[in-house]
Formats: sequence, C-alpha cells, structure tokens
Amino acid sequence: MFESVGFLSADQWMRQLFSSRAARDGGVVRRKVRDVERIVGCQAFEAEVRRRGFRAMQNGAQYVVFCNKVALRLIE
Repeated sequence: MFESVGFLSADQWMRQLFSSRAARDGGVVRRKVRDVERIVGCQAFEAEVRRRGFRAMQNGAQYVVFCNKVALRLIE
C-alpha cells in the first residue's frame, strides 16, 4: 500500500507516530510535509488524522497534529 522507508513500512511508520507518548497522552506531534508525502502520502495521512478524530494544521513545511478532539483557537 505505502512505500517502505528504511526498516519501517509506511503502515509501521503511521502506527509508530500515533502510538508515540505525545499522541497517546493527547498531546501534539509534528512531521515534515515532505516526509509525509514520501512515506505515506498526504491524503492517507490526513484521512488517518480524521479517522482518529484528531485535528491537524499545516504550517509551512510542517504538519502539526493535535492528538485530541478539543477545538482549536487560532491566535494571530
């Protein structure tokens, strides 16, 4: 389904990301957009974020994922 990166498959990479301590604790994780594109694809990544009920933003070259269902408030 996805490209293999080093010793991790794309599925493993996604599972590892969302099983990280920060994600499990309802915190924040971030990943470079180019890495997401290369490893799993942006559509698959965004679909997984939605499936989990999380919120995410893209800021420049980074995805920032809020691993909880709390509403966001943008501070400019």
